[in-house]
Order: sequence, then C-alpha cells, then structure tokens
Amino acid sequence: MIRVALVDDQALFRAGIRMLVSSQPDLEFVGEAGDGSAGVAMAAETKPDVILMDIRMPVMDGIEATKLIVASGPKPPRIVVLTTFDLDEAAARAIRGGASGFILKDADPELLLAAIRAVHSGSSVIAASATRELFEHFGEQSSTEPAAFATLTAREREIFLLAARGLSNSEIAKTEFLSEATVKTHISRVLGKLGLRDRVQLVVYAYENRLA
Repeated sequence: MIRVALVDDQALFRAGIRMLVSSQPDLEFVGEAGDGSAGVAMAAETKPDVILMDIRMPVMDGIEATKLIVASGPKPPRIVVLTTFDLDEAAARAIRGGASGFILKDADPELLLAAIRAVHSGSSVIAASATRELFEHFGEQSSTEPAAFATLTAREREIFLLAARGLSNSEIAKTEFLSEATVKTHISRVLGKLGLRDRVQLVVYAYENRLA
C-alpha cells in the first residue's frame, strides 16, 4: 500500500485528489494540508510515502516545504510538485530542492496516479508537455562546463547525454549495445560523481549547463 498525502491551498482541489487517491486499491490517502508549513508538520506526523506538493501557497511555499521535508530524515517521502504552468522557475527550483519531478495540475487522473506509483518505485516524472520547455529554459543558462562533469569517463558521458534526452535504461542499452544492468551501473556512477539524486535532477543539470 502506497501512503499518499497532499499539500495544496485549494480545498476543492484537495477534496478531488482525496477522492481519486482513495478510490485506488493500492493507494491510501493519509493526510492533507493547506500551506507549506502545515505540510511539513503533517508529513512528520503521517509519514507518507509520496506527497503531492503545490508550489504557490500562503505561509510557506511548496519549494521551501519540499526542501525541509527532503532534509527531514534518511528516507523522506518522495515529492511530486503540482504546477499550473508547463514550466516555470519555481518548478525547477523545487526539483533542485529534492522533488522527484512535476506534473500539471490539470493532468488526466490516470497520469497523476501513474506519477504517484512511478516515484514510489524510485522513478522520476516530468510533465511530458514540459520537456521541450525544460530543455529550452535551461539551454539559456550557464554555458561553462562544470568541473564535476570532467570527471566522467567517455562512456559515462555518452550514457549521461542519452539519459538527459529522456531515454530509458532499456533504450540506452539497445543504443549502446549494453546490458540494462550495465547501463544502470553507469547511471548510478554518473549520479554519484555529479552529486545528483535522480534522473530528473540529471535532466535539469544537463540543460542548466547546456550539456545536451
């Protein structure tokens, strides 16, 4: 059973998400809050596996709340940021702060449920409609190759670039004629060398530094 919580300042939206999550046999809705500060307290009390986090809220926004929750312990909840826009700086900042990705608030219910299950299993999610905007946005940032990137081997750079473009482990394996296990090992090493937590942060890193 996946324990799910929601932090959003709109009561009607919270009610809809509560009903949606509660309708699923493998999901349990364990708590909700109307602002980031209350969300941090709620997360500490209910210990959810996944938190759906709005960005713009009173008292404390979702970015600060995400940072505090992610830093709260060795195994914090996975956080999916909910955003009204395809991409904005706030969503990107939330990812840097430890969120496992973001989806649009008007996404289909099936997509939201799939995102919850995906992040719980260790994957990351980015709203499909936002991928191009994400690339363009970060492509306008720093053009200097970071020192950490220079520590990657030639093979690790190849794997990094393919992952940054959204290819799955199986797709990278086929492209590079490697086993999926080998690709997974390379991805882990890349994340470790660059100090990144997951693939979403890898994508942000790539386009912040114009590496892809």
